[in-house]
Amino acid sequence: MAMNVQIVSRKLVKPCIPTPPNLRNYKIGFQDEVAPPMHVGTVLFFSFNRDNNQKFAARLEKSLEKTLARLYPLAGRYVREMLAVDCNDEGAEFIHSKADLRLEDILNSQWNGKLIDKLIPSIMPGAADQMDVPILATQVNSLLCGGIALGVSISHRIVDAATLSIFLKEWAALNREDDEAEFTGAGFSAPSFFPSHGVEGRKFSKDALSNLVTKKLSFSESEISNMKAQFVINEKGCTHHLSKVQIVSAIIWKTLVNVDRAIHSHPRDSILIQVLNLRGRTASLIPKDSCGNLVVPFTTKSSNDETTKGLAYLLSKTLKEVLSNYSKMSHENKEGQSMFLKAWSESKFMIDSIPHAVLVSSWCKFPFYEVDFGFGKPMWVSTGCLPGNNAVILIDGMGGNGVDAYVCMELKDEPYLGEALDMKAIGTLN
Repeated sequence: MAMNVQIVSRKLVKPCIPTPPNLRNYKIGFQDEVAPPMHVGTVLFFSFNRDNNQKFAARLEKSLEKTLARLYPLAGRYVREMLAVDCNDEGAEFIHSKADLRLEDILNSQWNGKLIDKLIPSIMPGAADQMDVPILATQVNSLLCGGIALGVSISHRIVDAATLSIFLKEWAALNREDDEAEFTGAGFSAPSFFPSHGVEGRKFSKDALSNLVTKKLSFSESEISNMKAQFVINEKGCTHHLSKVQIVSAIIWKTLVNVDRAIHSHPRDSILIQVLNLRGRTASLIPKDSCGNLVVPFTTKSSNDETTKGLAYLLSKTLKEVLSNYSKMSHENKEGQSMFLKAWSESKFMIDSIPHAVLVSSWCKFPFYEVDFGFGKPMWVSTGCLPGNNAVILIDGMGGNGVDAYVCMELKDEPYLGEALDMKAIGTLN
């Protein structure tokens, strides 16, 4: 399926109110430092809009101006040498375009990462640290049926998935309300919890990116329910019910372990790295509406003969231990900060020392499907192609049910994927 996207207009949108001089320098935190210098891309599909497209785009532009006044670092530029965002109100990119496809054509066809990428502002991985690159870029795509595909590309240098969700919710509220919606959020407060340590973050290899492909595995709500029944764990007389994220993560992990085994002709040690959203999880409260990177990695290691169910159990066990530990952690003392820094250090050591590593980031339960700009909630939320080998993003499936798993792998490994997938717990492969 082919699609042409024609740019109607492209501009930089500035905050409606200038950022005060005392807020001009936003010093990033430790998690921001170690975040990859990439933009996170997503697109929300809406079935129709009541206004004509030009009026709709103009309204979105106006509400974005108000949103940027509240979340002002998004309108600035990152200065790598200073480890800070210059909140200079240079603006976020705002693109209005027309795509020659109907919404049903997109929803009813196989997922095509290259097609989806056309609906998201194009910013090359690794460019997030360049001073001339906007931290936030948006693209309003008018579809043939009158529907809208709203693409967002936002810098991982200062934003995680929770912050992306907060931004979309705020933007939608300001676009939806006739009167000014009250902003009560914590704003960009991540550095106040975990200050900068002057650490140089990851870099991207452009050559490696050209050899990657992203595939989508879809698991319906009914398929997950059946798997939950199969994967119930009985331990010491207690019944443990696994979450859909744990089940799907285990399936994906087992699949990629099988791919690795097929390529190397022998089993190798493997780890799965996940990230814990720290908001509301620590003894010293981190508000749920805090913006910035506020996650910490945790690692689960498998033995070579683990079944999918066994991997799911390991993931469940690890998560319970991690949640218990962080529920006692206070970021306000040295012990809490040391615990946090140790987790990042151990994660890096494991990646460097274990031959096979899988990184899973779950966006499930973030309220992307509750985003309402005034013309209904999105029918589907998708990510674009991913820029990291064995990187996986999990998102709630169409309508907020089930799970869509976006799996990035090397192009040479793709032929092994179908056979490696656990046929007893299979989703729909695109």
